[in-house]
Amino acid sequence: MSTVGLFVHSGRDDAIALGRTVAAWLAHRGHTVVLEPGEAELIGATGAVLDDDRAELDLVVAIGGDGTVLRAARRAVAADADVLGINLGELGYLAEIEPDAWEAALEAYLAGGHQLEERMLVSARTESGALPPGLNEVVIEKQALGRTIRLGVSIDGGYFTSYVADGLIVATPTGSTAYSLSARGPIVAPSHRALVMTPVSPHTLFDRSLVLGPTSIVEVAVLGDRDAAVSIDGYEQGRLAVGESISITAAPDPARFATFGGRNFHQILKAKFGLSDR
Repeated sequence: MSTVGLFVHSGRDDAIALGRTVAAWLAHRGHTVVLEPGEAELIGATGAVLDDDRAELDLVVAIGGDGTVLRAARRAVAADADVLGINLGELGYLAEIEPDAWEAALEAYLAGGHQLEERMLVSARTESGALPPGLNEVVIEKQALGRTIRLGVSIDGGYFTSYVADGLIVATPTGSTAYSLSARGPIVAPSHRALVMTPVSPHTLFDRSLVLGPTSIVEVAVLGDRDAAVSIDGYEQGRLAVGESISITAAPDPARFATFGGRNFHQILKAKFGLSDR
């Protein structure tokens, strides 16, 4: 029997209802369902185990949109578990299964009828220690409206340049369709391993993104007289004071997404942007 972590979008009634159904389906078949306290309170699943970040998991199921999948993926990576996303948001890049196909997908997964798609994670370390890995990106950004920050960037030990900008994004290929894309970064297929470095509204003629190899190390130092904030996958991780730096590279272990051959990244991209067939 498997141990399954369950994450739901707390702001959607349909996600909560489906989470309750999925939890009952799993428990009825003898699988252990692990929930965070917030999910347990929402779903009210009888017999579920509360997650204390130490529970061993085989699979993590996310019910919601890409944001829910991002949250679930962090837990899955920590537990060395697979991720299966059930999409209740708009057409997303991460959630594999539509709501009416969840039961068939779980049956196929538990019977071994799935493939695994690895997604590179990004790893970051400040002078205070290592930060949680990110599936999408690490962002160093300004704290005050209307005020830029100055960032000095070194790549693989060699000084590259400084940016006066709203911030700097170091994204994974998965994250190239998230914040990096809105900052005019390139779209990179998630099967690749690369770091995508994109400045946010830079005050410089050089405003291009750089696509770096997965072994590259990007070090960003806060220059000037204004501190910066650090976030990973949209979650704030603290501050960088003037003179402090952060080191960013690919994480050693990927996230593993369960797939069933029904979705294609390029077709999702086409639908997202409304591209025509002719």
